[in-house]
Amino acid sequence: MMCRWWLLLAALPAAAHVVSMSTGDIAIAGAQAHYELRMPLYEVSHVQSPEHALLQHIRFFSAGREARLLRSQCAPEAARDSYICTADYEFAAPVEQLGVECTFPSITVPNHVHLLRAHLGAKEDQGIFDLTFTRTTLRFRPPTPAEIAVTQSGAGFVRALSGVAQVLFLIALVLAARGRKELLALAAMFLAGQTAAVLIVPHMAWQPAPRFVEAAAALTVAYLAVEALLLPQAGARWLVAGVMGAFHGLFFYLFVQNTGYRPELVLAGAALAELTALSILALFLLRAGPTIHRVGEGALLLCGLFWFAMRLKG
Repeated sequence: MMCRWWLLLAALPAAAHVVSMSTGDIAIAGAQAHYELRMPLYEVSHVQSPEHALLQHIRFFSAGREARLLRSQCAPEAARDSYICTADYEFAAPVEQLGVECTFPSITVPNHVHLLRAHLGAKEDQGIFDLTFTRTTLRFRPPTPAEIAVTQSGAGFVRALSGVAQVLFLIALVLAARGRKELLALAAMFLAGQTAAVLIVPHMAWQPAPRFVEAAAALTVAYLAVEALLLPQAGARWLVAGVMGAFHGLFFYLFVQNTGYRPELVLAGAALAELTALSILALFLLRAGPTIHRVGEGALLLCGLFWFAMRLKG
């Protein structure tokens, strides 16, 4: 049973990319609408008949009635490693509010996020969809400060725990800690590195590619596992935690760049989620015996190396 659990954990990174995001724009004029979808090619590679399936998993409504698809066209854009679909819709009456249902995670990967920007004349609104939020209504009015805070910090909370890789980072921190005091130090450095990445990278000429971010993040998980296994008394483990936090922060940087959300709100929600998860994991793992720790560290090593190899392949 333990061997099966170990192999399962090692295989999990193959299930989804950490950075899994698509964008869409819909421009509405009266009862007509034009929609454009951009999705990374690697997310479409395993979708059967993407030219039909993708548009079947996003639906638009107004006044309780679904828009009618008039025409559509889908094709890869190799220069940008993107798959692009365009579609024209017709509503039964001029649109005042737009209802949207999006279920892209059901045909791509479970942690997929779709950002939709909607334009109604001079008015704009946007919605974010994932496995837990599949429906919304866009009202084309300026959101209140409270709505902005709840929406954007909530998005950070969900993103922090939305995939296997995010959870692996947190498990690695707890297994690397040699007590509650060290876990607090590792968690603080992890959050500091995460925050620094989100705030500093926008001011740099270098812009990280998603594949690089994932490959480097996989290596940090593997390295921390090696240190915990082979160098149990090594010092400066807090420095490794800071580096892990920086790579984890690049995921949030990419998310903020795509959504236009305020980084401080996204980071606040993410920190709340991560500290909550670390507290729960610590209750179980810090009390576990050395055998459980060794098995967990070995599984993380295999997982990190396998994740790294998979991301190098694409």
